[in-house]
Amino acid sequence: MASSSGASGATVARGMRCLYVDLDGTLLGPNASLLRSGDGRFSHLGVRALEACWRAGAEVVLYSGRRQSSVFESARLIGSTAYIFELGCGLVLDDELEWLTGGVVPSLSAGSIHDQIEVSGAPALLLERFGHQLEYHTPWSIDREVSHLFRGAVDLDDVRAVLEQSGLGWLRLVDNGVVRAHAEQMAGLPVVHAYHLIPAAASKARAVARHMQARGYAAADCIAAGDSREDMDAASVVGTFWLVANALERDSTLESEVARHQGVRIASEGYGAGVYEAVVTTLAERGVGPGG
Repeated sequence: MASSSGASGATVARGMRCLYVDLDGTLLGPNASLLRSGDGRFSHLGVRALEACWRAGAEVVLYSGRRQSSVFESARLIGSTAYIFELGCGLVLDDELEWLTGGVVPSLSAGSIHDQIEVSGAPALLLERFGHQLEYHTPWSIDREVSHLFRGAVDLDDVRAVLEQSGLGWLRLVDNGVVRAHAEQMAGLPVVHAYHLIPAAASKARAVARHMQARGYAAADCIAAGDSREDMDAASVVGTFWLVANALERDSTLESEVARHQGVRIASEGYGAGVYEAVVTTLAERGVGPGG
């Protein structure tokens, strides 16, 4: 089988040069544990997925809604030299940071991107307009660099209309999946989502595409795994996107979204086990074992 050299210089299997993987609700189990499955039991399948990528010479890139410092620590923990943070607002590649926010960048005069969004009045507008349907997702909404993080249940088309009518079309509210903890449920809302208010130019898919361009990866050589609508948009730039099973358990409406995208597959397992399934299935279908 033909092979080529990846970013690390290792020999890589054709068709599996990179895995883009979400953290919370995907690689990480409940309570952000790498070593716990959906039922709370110890599981090493997430680690085995990373090992299988390493043995095949495939790069692993974390793409997450978390702020940069948090994703940096996770990337360092697994030995990755590239990561995507704040839902694609920023890409770090071999210690070089690139903002993918359509010209909205931090500055001494304007402050952080988070500050600039605050000054625009958009967060206050949405909280006022949607009342009990939206609130800050504390404590994770504190000390962020880019996005304003909310929880609730809103119609994104309605939000888009409100922003555009107010001259704030340079921003968008992104659904980053269902909030799991019962303690974070809001009265009267049976399902609560996490939402990020970010510059409209930014997305996980755009950041993945930029990383692929920088590394010289073709779409067919890459897969992605995640648990949200925003994660699933990566299907437009990679060969295959894998939706982990727990995503549908938490939000059954996602199933209707699958048909809108080409190259989406649903894993039979959740969390790290679903990521492992995605990796070993891809390698097997390319005629390459995970090694070991």
